[in-house]
Amino acid sequence: MSQDATTATAEPTGATGGRRPLRVLIAADTFAPDVNGAATFAEQLAVGLAERGHEVHIVAPASSRHYGTFDEEHSGVTLTVHRLKSYKWPLHPWLRFVWPWSVRKWTAPILDALQPDVLHIQSHVVIGRGIVHEAHDRHIRVIATNHFMPENLLEYAPFGRWTLPVALKLAWSDAARTYRLADAITTPTNLAADYLRDAIAGQQVMAISCGIDASRYVAREGRPAGNDIVFVGRVAPEKNLDVLIRALALLPAELNATVTVVGDGEMIPKLSAQAKELGLQDRVRFLGFVSDERKREALTNATVFAMPSTAELQSISSLEGMASGLPVVAANSMALPHLIDGNGFLFAPGDEHDLAAKLTAVLTASDADYRAMRARSLTMIEAHDINRTLATFEALYRGEPVA
Repeated sequence: MSQDATTATAEPTGATGGRRPLRVLIAADTFAPDVNGAATFAEQLAVGLAERGHEVHIVAPASSRHYGTFDEEHSGVTLTVHRLKSYKWPLHPWLRFVWPWSVRKWTAPILDALQPDVLHIQSHVVIGRGIVHEAHDRHIRVIATNHFMPENLLEYAPFGRWTLPVALKLAWSDAARTYRLADAITTPTNLAADYLRDAIAGQQVMAISCGIDASRYVAREGRPAGNDIVFVGRVAPEKNLDVLIRALALLPAELNATVTVVGDGEMIPKLSAQAKELGLQDRVRFLGFVSDERKREALTNATVFAMPSTAELQSISSLEGMASGLPVVAANSMALPHLIDGNGFLFAPGDEHDLAAKLTAVLTASDADYRAMRARSLTMIEAHDINRTLATFEALYRGEPVA
């Protein structure tokens, strides 16, 4: 870990602690109803801040052809969302984007009308890049959080293998230009902070967990009767679920193991065909997009959580698995090692044989060892308490020091 990595550990204060509530503007390139880690964090941050008494507004792309300012209900809280005119990205199944040259024109009047205490951008790609200049011109405090891995988005960009390294370098150079205008830069983990610091030429980056409300998840008592391996998240190429399905075919037959995939995405047809080709069609379930209640039920009833992705800056879904008391088997890549410490195993990225071996180790563990892994997941999740995350961002918004 780099000595420059700063882990925020402010304690929760509860509501606004008797101080003046803040007017916070959150700007995001992806927001609910989009389903991904960045959108989930932006939504839970906005809801949490509103519940603590702050006035919260969101700027995000319109999720359809309808754009403007709307009162939207999110997790039972009404938020004001300024939806900018957007267009569907032709190479991506759901992504909508705002023309970059229109962002400043659309967001300047919003800033003038709201005069927020702080602007919190969730990426540097389009909206964040444009609005940060407008905020800087108005001397508005800017906090920038990076959830973005260019490698994820470039999967859907028209670059060949020879031009991809150049495209990545340009993408990170663009990020650095935006983040230089921020008063503070954050990202979910220390490993992600180290990665980002290297990518944007040494700027200081704080590591602040996205946070999770663990009280919403249920950890069952004892050990499940079956051996269900669960994955939660977008069913996209960078999640490497083909590795998980190949690993399932390598598990000992007597385990009768199954895989449950919770989430929607463009890879479902291809993965379904792969499962059928391997004779696993009766052992792999694709639930698609489900309610939060159904997702939590799938986690509670599972035996182990698997995360084969190699591009996770934190992995909220892995935190959800831990909050459900599940052992975790994850790729030894990016920030995932940060989540494994006696509560499961890391496997060599892309190696289905190693993944199968680590899953077998969990599924064949003694009851005592299995319960110890479950207990360790529940202990580790305490450090990711959403109230700690909210209190830390409140301190940053006010310009207060964060340890």
